[in-house]
Amino acid sequence: MKGKTKGIWFILILLLYVCSSVVDIYGEAVPFTLEDRDRLIRVEVKLAEIEQRFEQVDKRFEQVDKRFEQIDKRFEQMMNFIWILAAIFSGLTISTIGFAIWDRRTMIRPFEVKVREVERIREADADKLERLLQVLREMARKNVELSEILKKFNLL
Repeated sequence: MKGKTKGIWFILILLLYVCSSVVDIYGEAVPFTLEDRDRLIRVEVKLAEIEQRFEQVDKRFEQVDKRFEQIDKRFEQMMNFIWILAAIFSGLTISTIGFAIWDRRTMIRPFEVKVREVERIREADADKLERLLQVLREMARKNVELSEILKKFNLL
């Protein structure tokens, strides 16, 4: 903006120079009157007012720039806060899932041991169970009541 005010001053000085050395078409010097002097004073006053307004506009732009910088800082703080919240949430989620998996494994392990033991016993006693069923079937041929019981449980 200061470049514009320099340009305005240059134009004003040029105008004063031209006005002071103006020669009309016929080569006669045009006299500088009080009215011309008053006009120049009014022009100077108007230019001073314009320059003051430009300075006010400059100050206003500086204030706006400062406000934008404050908004940028605040936005950056908010983004950092959001990243922190996302990290905390992710950490809590991962730790909760990890705890659930650990808890399930520790809870299921005793049942797995018991099932293996039952399977081992069943495999060991499978032969005995088969022989016991054969004995009951033999007895069911002679005993009608036992035959009905075995049929009821689908063992015959």
